[in-house]
Amino acid sequence: MPNIKSAKKRVKVTETKTLQNKMFRSQMKTDIKKYQAALAAGDMAAAQELYKAAVKKIDVAASKGIIHKNAAAHKKSAFTKALNSLNA
Repeated sequence: MPNIKSAKKRVKVTETKTLQNKMFRSQMKTDIKKYQAALAAGDMAAAQELYKAAVKKIDVAASKGIIHKNAAAHKKSAFTKALNSLNA
């Protein structure tokens, strides 16, 4: 446990930010799972709407540093390919 006031504050801030990041990551994963379920069901209209939501969450996560920017690009690319293969 830290003794210095600023170090105590950093511990509290870090715990708060960690919780926020976990909440956001959980929401992102939920959106991704919903999108993948729509793809598996073959529901094109739902898949397109959920694609937009999932990509937006991934972009925000990458901008906030929750996931790496290259990981975000990889996921978005895979989602786009999957959506396009459903179209074809």
